[in-house]
Amino acid sequence: MASTSLETLPPEAELALAWSHPAVRERLRTGLQLDRRLARIVARTTEPMLGQMRLAWWRDALGRPVADRPRGDAVLDAIGHHFAGHETSLLEMVDAWEIMVTTPELGQDEAEAFARGRGAFFAHLGSGPGAAEVAPRLAAAGQCWALADAAAGVSDPAERSVLVTAGLQQSGAPRRMPREWRGVGALEALAQRALRRGGRPLMDGRGAPLAALRGAILRL
Repeated sequence: MASTSLETLPPEAELALAWSHPAVRERLRTGLQLDRRLARIVARTTEPMLGQMRLAWWRDALGRPVADRPRGDAVLDAIGHHFAGHETSLLEMVDAWEIMVTTPELGQDEAEAFARGRGAFFAHLGSGPGAAEVAPRLAAAGQCWALADAAAGVSDPAERSVLVTAGLQQSGAPRRMPREWRGVGALEALAQRALRRGGRPLMDGRGAPLAALRGAILRL
């Protein structure tokens, strides 16, 4: 299961990282890297049992102390550096992606559970004073991103509709984001825009950079 290479992140993720405070950037990058790895596992799964076995490797590795984990996987090693002590939220991400492997027909309940688990790590991006206060705000942004990105990636129109509906119900009106997390604000703004456009890719269209800028600056 180990891979010495990091995952290639999409343009909206790189944009969010560029806007992020240095204290937040590497933890956000690490969470997004794990998400891409798990998404790749799910995308390549043709038999649910095999997909569950591959996801179980990550569940087992993240459940161990850092010193007892396998060495040499670039993403797992980064987790040890930047997410030690906060692996519970990453285990929620593994469980979320398992929903996509085992659910025969995606419904509203499954979409909401997927969003909660996939975006859970956003609540743990901060570690300083005020981090606990902003955690629910970050978690909401993570859920919005999780649904928008998934909607843009599925091929089934019915599944896309479910994900978009869940995302629109969750996102609500734009909310202020503290300066340290302005990269998350940019990513959330792009996600909300994508959902309003019916599940289009987050960076689709000429208006995407402006939406990200507004999310990063005008919500401070």
